[in-house]
Amino acid sequence: MKIFIPKEQQANKWHVPMLPPDVEKLTKKGADIEIESGLGAVCNFTDAQYEKAGAKIAKDRIAGFSSAEMVLRRHKPDQDEVGNLKNGSIHVSYLDPFNEKRLVQAFAEQGVSAISMEMIPRTTLAQKMDALSSQASLAGYTAVILAAERITKIFPMMMTPAGTIQPARVFIIGAGVAGLQAIATAKRLGARVEAFDTRPAVAEQVKSLGARFVEVELGETGQTKDGYARELTSEQLQKQRDAMAKVCAQADVVITTAQVFGRKAPLIITKEMIAGMKPGSLVIDMAVESGGNVEGSVRGQEITVNGVNIIGLENLPARVALHANQMYSANLTNLVEHFWNKETKRFELNLDDEILRGCLITHNNEIRNEIIRKHYECGSDTMH
Repeated sequence: MKIFIPKEQQANKWHVPMLPPDVEKLTKKGADIEIESGLGAVCNFTDAQYEKAGAKIAKDRIAGFSSAEMVLRRHKPDQDEVGNLKNGSIHVSYLDPFNEKRLVQAFAEQGVSAISMEMIPRTTLAQKMDALSSQASLAGYTAVILAAERITKIFPMMMTPAGTIQPARVFIIGAGVAGLQAIATAKRLGARVEAFDTRPAVAEQVKSLGARFVEVELGETGQTKDGYARELTSEQLQKQRDAMAKVCAQADVVITTAQVFGRKAPLIITKEMIAGMKPGSLVIDMAVESGGNVEGSVRGQEITVNGVNIIGLENLPARVALHANQMYSANLTNLVEHFWNKETKRFELNLDDEILRGCLITHNNEIRNEIIRKHYECGSDTMH
């Protein structure tokens, strides 16, 4: 089975979908892998290293697409690239299917079986393929390191001849994968950490990492079957904001990680809450790419409001690009290996498999994923 791995385009040039060690794993299983020349250059992997791993090197990107039975990549393709894919081929990448109706329709029309890495179910069996979780973990770590760099204080308590320096106070909102990693990182750096999540079930995880869980009585909340926080009502959001305003006022660093899968991120930190924070403190909005948790945050920028630095930088995993690529490469490899038939030496689309039912978006010239199909039928082809 021929697998083509293209380079990412200029805007996403730090991404490398697969590294040589994982290419070698797949070629040893019988995969015929072709990579676009220069695939790993941004992480200092040469074409020669890929060749040593068993890959062929292609200089013609379009020919690579048109001859491949399977394409593995990181980012969604431009819509015009879909037309270069072979009918009946399999395409695996991030797709943003809730917001990319035209792209998804193009895959269906081209007869391509499109797998969305964001839609991998959050189950124990699929954990090794869960790219969202692997990247969120790195983003949580990076957010804390960024905060430690930007703030004018040190994180740990320090006893010095000049007196005792009190630890920085860090408040983390959202205790999913990113939030828990942020908590763990801030604690390692010696900060006093507090955290909040709408799911009471995660309180024990927060406490096990040494942080204080901020209790807010919101009534019925919970989480979805895939482990995502359920969207709050307007009344619940207001109660949450009132309680968090007090914690924010005392915090040196606030990191927001709250996202609802497939929907616009909830607004959590208001301008009034920012006005109540100490000058010199900072807020990192990790949800800025999906609408933002912080009122006034600007995607891709750092701004100052009432003396508070609001950071809305994108692509936090890009700051640890080697490990981000290493983890995504492993996620892709694990996906391919899970569905690889040793006898035929092919990736087999088992349409009855729970994992594929969750992440296979198009197949046989139709939008097959039930969640995405219903989303489009409701007229919701963008975040709302």
